[in-house]
Amino acid sequence: MPRFKPYNHDQNAMVVINYQDQLQPGTFEHAVHYLIEHKLDLSVFHPQYRNHDTGRLAYDPAILLKIILFAYSKGITSSREMQWCCETNIIFKALSCDTVPHFTTLAKFVSSHADEIEELFEQVLLVCHEQGLLGNELFAIDGCKVSSDASKEWSGTFKELGEKREKLRRLIRHHLLGHYARDEAETEADLDRDIRRAKTILSLDAAMNKVDRFLKTHNPRMGQGSRSKEVKSNITDNQSAKMTTSKGTIQGYNGVATVDKKHQVIIDAQAFGEGQEHHTLQPVLERVKARFKKLGIADNIYQQGTVVTADTGFANDNVIRNNFEQP
Repeated sequence: MPRFKPYNHDQNAMVVINYQDQLQPGTFEHAVHYLIEHKLDLSVFHPQYRNHDTGRLAYDPAILLKIILFAYSKGITSSREMQWCCETNIIFKALSCDTVPHFTTLAKFVSSHADEIEELFEQVLLVCHEQGLLGNELFAIDGCKVSSDASKEWSGTFKELGEKREKLRRLIRHHLLGHYARDEAETEADLDRDIRRAKTILSLDAAMNKVDRFLKTHNPRMGQGSRSKEVKSNITDNQSAKMTTSKGTIQGYNGVATVDKKHQVIIDAQAFGEGQEHHTLQPVLERVKARFKKLGIADNIYQQGTVVTADTGFANDNVIRNNFEQP
C-alpha cells in the first residue's frame, strides 16, 4: 500500500506576504484598487468629516469603498459579513491594508453618502467613456423586484389602517377587562398568566400608537395611473410598495437598471416604490439624458441614433413620443 505525506487543513500558520502582490493585474480587485487610488476624486466625501483638529482618526473613504465594492461584486451585501471577510479573507485584507472597519462603520458610510456615491458613479462612467467601454448605440432597460426590510403586514390604505387601529383598541380593551377581573393572583400559574396578559397589553398598545402616529402625520399615498387613486401605504417604510412576484407578494422596491450594450456597463440604476414599470420609464430616460449631458458626452443622447430597448412592461406611448420623435 502506498504511503503519503500527512496533511491537515485545520491548522494556523504565520506567512509573510505583501498585500500589493495579492492584487494581480487583470483581476476585478486590482481594477477597483487602481481606479480608487489613481482615477477617482474622493474629496467629495471630505465635507462630512469633522475631525480636522480634534476627534478620532477616521477610516479613509478609499479603504471603505474598496471593501464595499469588492464585497458587492461577490454578492455580499451584509456589513457584518464584510467585517468578517476583512478578518479572514486575504483579498479583503489586501484591499483594506489589514484594517477591519466595524460593520456599523461600513453600514453608515453607505447610508449617509448617497449623493457622494452617485457622483462617484458618474466619475466611473466618465472613465469607462474615456476607455472606449461605452458604445452609446443601444441601451437596455430592465427591472427586478427586491424585498425591503419593511413588513407587508403593516401595509394598507388609510381606511384599512384605521380599521387596524380600532381592532387593536378592541383587543386592548378585551385584555384589560380580563386583567381587571382578576385583581390578585391566587397561584403561581395565575401570576404567570397575568404577567403574560400585561405584556400582551403593552405590545398591543405600542402597535396601536404606531398606527395612530402614522395616520396623524402622513397623507394617503396616491398612485400614478391615468385615474389616480389611493394605493397602500406602509407604516415602516412608506416609500416601498406591495408587489406581486413569481415567488409571491413582497413589500419592497422595483430596481430598474439601464445597461450599455457594448460591454454591459450599467449607466443608471434606480429603485422605485411602484410595482408597475411603465411609470418608471420617464424618470429613467430623463436621468440617463441628464447624466450624459452633465458628463459632456452628449447634449441629447437620444438624438444621436441611440436605440433603447425594454420589455412590454415599460411600454408608455407618451414617454416614447416625447423623447424619441423628432420635433
